[in-house]
Amino acid sequence: MNKEQQELLGEAYENYCKSFENQTLIEQYSFDTDPMIQLMFLNKCKTNPEFSEKWGLKIEERELNDDELNIANLFKQTSNKLITITYNDKTIESYE
Repeated sequence: MNKEQQELLGEAYENYCKSFENQTLIEQYSFDTDPMIQLMFLNKCKTNPEFSEKWGLKIEERELNDDELNIANLFKQTSNKLITITYNDKTIESYE
């Protein structure tokens, strides 16, 4: 992922963590009492659409199709995956 995508992910995770600071006593005794680590948060956003929607972070990864691979080869890029991150109405795409 590029730097811009990492910053967007960091912003989303920071907002997720801040939500735990404002919990009431009743909420503190619920199932999610502490924020999960960033890697777990990002993986859950990738795999759980409801969780992803709740936090406003959408992470999509997909393999390139044959046409996209041919174009990448023309430009001497060895990418084979498209990563799209959307948060706060901002979308960033990169190829890996």
